[in-house]
Amino acid sequence: MTLSATASAESLPRKSRLATLLEHFAVVEDPRDVRRISHRLDEILLLVVCGTIADCDDYEDIAAWGSAHLDFLRRHLPFEHGVPGERWLTILMNRINPALFAAAFAGWVRESWPSSAGLVAIDGKTSRRSHDRRAGAEPLHLVSAFATTARLVLAAEAVPDKANELAAIPLLLERLGAEEGLKGALVSIDAIATNADIAKAITDQKADYLLAVKANQPTLRAEVEAAFAEAPAGTRDTHADLDKGHGRIEERRTTVVHETDWLDGQRRFPGELRLPKAACLVRAETRVESRGATRTETRYFISSRALAAADAAAAVREHWAIENRLHWVLDVTFADDQSRLRKGHGARNMATVRHFALNLVRTATDKRSIKSRRKIAGWDTGYLEALISSRPL
Repeated sequence: MTLSATASAESLPRKSRLATLLEHFAVVEDPRDVRRISHRLDEILLLVVCGTIADCDDYEDIAAWGSAHLDFLRRHLPFEHGVPGERWLTILMNRINPALFAAAFAGWVRESWPSSAGLVAIDGKTSRRSHDRRAGAEPLHLVSAFATTARLVLAAEAVPDKANELAAIPLLLERLGAEEGLKGALVSIDAIATNADIAKAITDQKADYLLAVKANQPTLRAEVEAAFAEAPAGTRDTHADLDKGHGRIEERRTTVVHETDWLDGQRRFPGELRLPKAACLVRAETRVESRGATRTETRYFISSRALAAADAAAAVREHWAIENRLHWVLDVTFADDQSRLRKGHGARNMATVRHFALNLVRTATDKRSIKSRRKIAGWDTGYLEALISSRPL
């Protein structure tokens, strides 16, 4: 391809996120008998995503919003038979294959935000009211990957309960790594994933890991503590910062050492933990003064990236953004914890819908809160159109 042809190709407008969304909806298999279909599957998926953006948190509200905004929906798809009612929405969302729907979501994010992988935090969350005691079903527990800088949900895997999180992480990494989607990323996970298999799964995707070391791994933690205690002063890189406000003072001190050969080589006895490509150890010390009380905490991490202390401090802080910028927003703004969907695949599929909606709501460049953006999208179809039809930069 000539230089002029390359420039011409690069100047072509990229597809809108809505066009990409509808393309990925097309790969989701319709579970219904083709002879009894009145509403196309892509119409229903577009309805539930738009309704969820527009501050509707259950099928009754979504169906009512769709009936009131049918002209808006018909700008994008035919909706020849109008919109389905609450009952039919419930039946269909219970039947859609959640793995295919989750894969469609991950593919849409990868295509719409191709450079989103920077720091990727992985953590689990339970939708507390999605349990079904009569059927003996536990509440939905999702392990999600969150791009903390871009504030995007990248993908999620469902597991039976929190105790099974570890089994979902390799599947999630494989999904994220499709088409080199994790290349160059720093993946942070809590201590549950600090083992050689997870570390290798991350590095195999051309990414780096930042894994926590906690008290549930006493031998490893003691070795890491000893490494800091014994490291010569000139080999330790330290970064300190201070936050003040609202009667609270938080001091943070992050120290990094790069002598990690003992983690990657032949250990002293079979079965002792080895972490491939370990490049640095991180110690994060925090001292918080608030209302006359003082609290201190020391946390340890191992990374395959040779981080400077300032970069390590930023990465450690960003890992916890998944709690505030994803889990908290889903609970408080999208009422995820209040959802009582308990039959079929409804809870899992609507969790994916909320992820679609949250990523689109965050495309807005105004300074409104997520809550305000959802309400305005429900009132103003022009605002909603801007959210769903925005183009990647």
